Amino acid sequence: MSVVGFDVGFLNCYVAVARAGGIETVANEYSDRCTPACVSFGPRNRSIGAAAKSQVVTNCKNTVQGFKRFHGRAFSDPYIQRLKSSLVYDLAQMPSGTTGIKVMYMEEEKVFSIEQVTAMLLTKMKETAEHALKKPVADCVVSVPCYYTDAERRSVVDAAQIAGLNCLRLMNETTAVALAYGIYKQDLPAPEEKPRIVVFVDIGHSGYQTSVCAFNKGKLKVLATACDPELGGKDFDEMLVRHFCEEFGKKYKLDVKTKPRALVRLYQECEKLKKLMSANSSDLPLNIECFMNDIDVSGKLNRYSFEEMCADVLGRVEAPLHNLMEQAKLKKEDIYAVEIVGGASRIPSVKERIGRFFGKELSTTLNADEAVARGCALQCAILSPAFKVREFSITDAVAYPISLKWNSAAEEGLSDCEVFPKNHAAPFSKVLTFYRREPFSLEAYYNTPRELPYPDPTIGQFVIQKVVPQASGESSKVKVKVRVNIHGIFSVSSASLVEVQKTEEGEEPMDTEQQATPEEETDQDETKAQGDGQKETEEEEEKTESKTEKKSDQPPQVKKPKVKTKVLELPIENSPQWELAIDMLNLFVENEGNMIMQDKLEKERNDAKNYVEEYVYDMRDKLHGRLEKFVSEDRDILSLQLEDTENWLYEDGEDQPKQQYIDKLAELKEEQYDHLDQEEINKVDKMVNEAMIWLNSKMNQQSKLSLTVEPAVRVREIQDKTKVGLTNYCTAK
Repeated sequence: MSVVGFDVGFLNCYVAVARAGGIETVANEYSDRCTPACVSFGPRNRSIGAAAKSQVVTNCKNTVQGFKRFHGRAFSDPYIQRLKSSLVYDLAQMPSGTTGIKVMYMEEEKVFSIEQVTAMLLTKMKETAEHALKKPVADCVVSVPCYYTDAERRSVVDAAQIAGLNCLRLMNETTAVALAYGIYKQDLPAPEEKPRIVVFVDIGHSGYQTSVCAFNKGKLKVLATACDPELGGKDFDEMLVRHFCEEFGKKYKLDVKTKPRALVRLYQECEKLKKLMSANSSDLPLNIECFMNDIDVSGKLNRYSFEEMCADVLGRVEAPLHNLMEQAKLKKEDIYAVEIVGGASRIPSVKERIGRFFGKELSTTLNADEAVARGCALQCAILSPAFKVREFSITDAVAYPISLKWNSAAEEGLSDCEVFPKNHAAPFSKVLTFYRREPFSLEAYYNTPRELPYPDPTIGQFVIQKVVPQASGESSKVKVKVRVNIHGIFSVSSASLVEVQKTEEGEEPMDTEQQATPEEETDQDETKAQGDGQKETEEEEEKTESKTEKKSDQPPQVKKPKVKTKVLELPIENSPQWELAIDMLNLFVENEGNMIMQDKLEKERNDAKNYVEEYVYDMRDKLHGRLEKFVSEDRDILSLQLEDTENWLYEDGEDQPKQQYIDKLAELKEEQYDHLDQEEINKVDKMVNEAMIWLNSKMNQQSKLSLTVEPAVRVREIQDKTKVGLTNYCTAK
């Protein structure tokens, strides 16, 4: 099994793997551990990561980044419509109603779903992991923001599937950071002692997340989470871009927002300036050559002016912290440490506000950029049976309260019930009992729509099928198991009909539960999360629930006759919001495979072309360098051939099939040895081998001798051997 953690960020991605007894963040083909979350589409292939980032300016309409925020969202979503105007690339509506990205690929207009584009990025990260581990990668853990809803999480799981990955867990980013922090701590309180309370603050490029966690030895529990999904480093970039757009408009009479390429360049420079201001408080310059209309622009800014400019943005830092402490019902003195991570956590004014809120110095013991990926890899190692890890259980929290509603059978109208309150432990299962004569449907939804960073509170519809009345005509007892799984995704995982049968003595069955008129009962908190949510199995869940049922089904009077019951599994029709249909998912998997093959073919074509170019330059260098004295009348002819090949490469040979370059290279190499027949080549080859055997023999003899005795071979012998070899070579030639 592979043990890999993927941190798929808004701006950048990181890959961590387990090897050599530890967790390591691995580098990509550019020897950089940070891979840009960027995909570029061209006339022949795709570029992903750093190669795509280099095309942000030159191929801006077909280079996409920042697509992480489109997961699970309808094209009609007000958030998407608001973003459209600020994007350089185009968005379009998919047939299912979700958001797609419109680009030119293979010289055709294509619309790719968000799942497809994220799968492309995951494919690149998968390649990076495979190169580091030197083996295929399938099993992994992928990070998501803790504020992602059900639809967004399902979208990421689909993306992983398209990329050929088996996602063992979608892990909340703050939980991954908490795991990376806690698993190495040797001084955590014992399980029976008061836990150590630590706050984690993650401020990335596009989101602000906080969580408060309780640590005991071998155990982590998320008590509460709070966030601002629209606050991050990008907001500070926006303020800088707005400032310089106004300044350049007044100073140079330029309308920057009308030129996408100029705007992209300004964003890049503003991001660099922001980072410099975090380390310097003096005036810092911003210079861009040939910015627009062949005009060079310049400006300057210092940290004090920048903080004044961003006062409104900075004012939003404390609200999630207040919310977090209220949810967890904690005082500031209960907090042991405040750990900050994320790229934007380096901004001095942000750190100052967080530190002032908690009244303590902030802790930066974790790598601000790589902590999430490392936490994901650790979780993957815990879930992997092939990897031995210190026992450490993780109990996450439900981000938003989940309710079920259904058509009431006993009375007209709808009934509803909150099954998972906010911050309820996850993963977790509960059993609900209904009394029905026919199939019925349940609708799951988030019951606090104002808290959602998402317009639609609906999670999905779940139809319990093949429900029939008892033989007596009474309503049947239907047990429905609802679950928030390891990904944080809600589902109705199973349903069963309890059929009452006559006893062998022929006694009439009777209702052992004192249920007269109520049509539904809820077995609240009957099932607990096994091992605090870690390494649970369906068997364990069923054991726990069967105990629960046994307890609730105990007859109220000992003297009542026994009844036999038969449990029948019922089919469930699941209809979650925005989940990809199976046929569409399979089509996307096939398309991704075709695109990977196309990228591979284009790489091989370019490599073949590069080999020809490399040979031309290398041979030309040798002809006028170390081989010059061995070449006489043939040099000009060979030089001319090399020059003709070079001209062909940059003219007719610029865009040729792979085989054409292979043939061209073979033609050049064959001509190099045209003057030698096979017998002469064999003779030279034999002499070279004999000389090598002689040299190795002498070197072996020398290695066995002491430094104080006569050497096994002298310089004169080597020189004589070389002269004889050259003479024989010239004779053979």
